[in-house]
Amino acid sequence: MSKKETVKHTLVVALLVCIVCSVVVASTSVALKSSQQRNKVLDRNKNILAAAGIFDESKHSKADVPALFEQFTVKLADLETGRFISEAEAAEQGIDLQLYDQRKAAKDPALSVALSKSEDIAGIGRRERFARVYLVTSNDERIDRIVLPIRGYGLWGTLYGFLALEGDMNTVAGIGFHEHKETPGLGAEVDNPDWKAIWEGKEIYAADGDVALEVLKGAANPNSANAVHQIDGLSGATLTTRGVDNLIQYWMGDAAFGPLLDKLRS
Repeated sequence: MSKKETVKHTLVVALLVCIVCSVVVASTSVALKSSQQRNKVLDRNKNILAAAGIFDESKHSKADVPALFEQFTVKLADLETGRFISEAEAAEQGIDLQLYDQRKAAKDPALSVALSKSEDIAGIGRRERFARVYLVTSNDERIDRIVLPIRGYGLWGTLYGFLALEGDMNTVAGIGFHEHKETPGLGAEVDNPDWKAIWEGKEIYAADGDVALEVLKGAANPNSANAVHQIDGLSGATLTTRGVDNLIQYWMGDAAFGPLLDKLRS
C-alpha cells in the first residue's frame, strides 16, 4: 500500500470513528433528556414542599415527593392584573402551564417587562409577566397555604427560592433558597435551618397594607413592637442580607405578587 493510500485509509477510519462517536453521544443525550427533566421537576417540587413545611429531610425521601406534591394545585398568575388565568388564556399567550419556565420567560421580551433602575430593587433586570404559584386548598376550596417563587441578587449572584404563606396571605409559613452563589459560612447561611425557622410566623404586611417585613443588619429585638415584621440579619454577610431584604420588598410589593395576594385576602 502506498503512502498516499495509507493516509487516505487513516483519514477514512478516523472519520468513521468520529461519526460513530457522534451518534452514540447524541443518542445518549436524547435518552437521558427525559430523565434529566424528570429529576429537575422532582427537585423543584421537593424545594416547594420544603418551603411549605411539608417535606422534612429527616422523615421523607425523594421517593415521597410525587405523592406529597399532589396536595398542591398549580396556578398561573398574571402579575400585571393580580389574578389567576386559565389554561386557555395561557395558551393564547403561547404558554403551556405544565412546561412554563419563568427563568426563560424573564429573558423573553414578549413574556416579560424590563425594570428601570428605581424599580429593580431586587436586581433581576426583567420581571416575567406570569408566575407559577402553588396552592394547598381545603375541601371547601379555601386556600390554606400558597407558595411563591422569589429571586434577587445577593453578593455574588442571584438567589432563587420559594416563600410560603399561610392562608391569610400575610403570615410566613416557610422560606427556602434552592440555588445561590453566596459565600460558604456567611451568605450561604440562607440555607441554615435555624435561620429559616426565624421566618415562620412573621408577618409580611403592616396594617396599612405596605410591606413591613424586613431583614435587619443585626439581630431583631423580640420586645420591639415591630418584632413580628423583623428577621435577624446574617452575621458577616451584609450584602446577602440586603439582597434578601430587597427581594422580599420587591416580590411582596405592588410590582409583583402584592396585587394577587391582596385579591386573595379579600
